[in-house]
Amino acid sequence: MTERLTELSIGQVAERTGLSVHTLRFYEREGILARPVRRAAGGRRIFTEDDIEWLFVCTLLRGAGMPLPDLRRYTELVRAGDGNELERLELLHRQEQRIAEQREQLDRCRDLIRFKIGVYQDVLADGGTCSFSEPVEAPS
Repeated sequence: MTERLTELSIGQVAERTGLSVHTLRFYEREGILARPVRRAAGGRRIFTEDDIEWLFVCTLLRGAGMPLPDLRRYTELVRAGDGNELERLELLHRQEQRIAEQREQLDRCRDLIRFKIGVYQDVLADGGTCSFSEPVEAPS
């Protein structure tokens, strides 16, 4: 990866990524950044465009529910360079499986909600009121 040298402050990175300054510091402490953050003479953190790209990857992986230990391990593997692609692949497959399970659960939730919507629409269309004897779950 060729580093682009535009220097950005932590505030600029927070603005660009939507992550808070607190989260950026947390990611740095947790070893989630692909490269150690450089420091200016006064100790101020200096980020680059490459750091922002990596943070977008991390944000997507976290948004997909990847646990921090897995994200930290993935980062370590990326930092280590070539030769560990199998382990990276295994981490990503594991996360893909988690997402599939989450989607199945969300689909079940959506099915129940759609069923309930239908019940209430039918009740309202008939001009009636809702009784407490309606089924709790959608029929299978």
